[in-house]
Amino acid sequence: MTHTETGHAPMGRRERKKAATRQAIADAALHLFLERGYDDVGIREIADAADVSTTTLFKHFPVKEALVFDEDADHRARLLAAVRERPEGQSIPAALREHALRHRMASPDDDTRFAAFFKLVNSTPALRDYQQGMWLRHADALTTVIAEESGLPPDDPACVALAHFALEAPRAARGHDDPRQVVTRAFDLLECGWPPLPASG
Repeated sequence: MTHTETGHAPMGRRERKKAATRQAIADAALHLFLERGYDDVGIREIADAADVSTTTLFKHFPVKEALVFDEDADHRARLLAAVRERPEGQSIPAALREHALRHRMASPDDDTRFAAFFKLVNSTPALRDYQQGMWLRHADALTTVIAEESGLPPDDPACVALAHFALEAPRAARGHDDPRQVVTRAFDLLECGWPPLPASG
């Protein structure tokens, strides 16, 4: 076995162990949150359930809210891919609408655990705010991709506006009986423009 091979193998094991520990913590946290509610579960309880120290927990998740959203990099990748890899002929707003409905909204067809996760987030102000901040951190990257796909400068105001609109739209659906319909109508506004108001009189 070469020096290079001996050098890389332990690193691979360490990374796998680190990822497994992170996943175990996130799984334990979500189980407890869904069972008892976010506010009624303490960090020490989560650490004990995952069989780690609180120090180890905070190395992986610096704040409690992050325990619920442990795939931020994956969310960002899917968001940008929704624009870059959209079907031929599909508009950018339509691609972003489909992404929002698929990855940011629960539907009656979702499995029970997925729907329970959305209920947990939407019923917990701290988690709602953290989630929104998490999505808005991707605004600059999304603006850049929209501009590239549209052949426009990266600071084009329309691209900036579309990115922020797409990331903010699900917030408008909170509290509505049919949030998916609200998001769909919001994106329809981008495609069709503001409808003329009926004349008064």
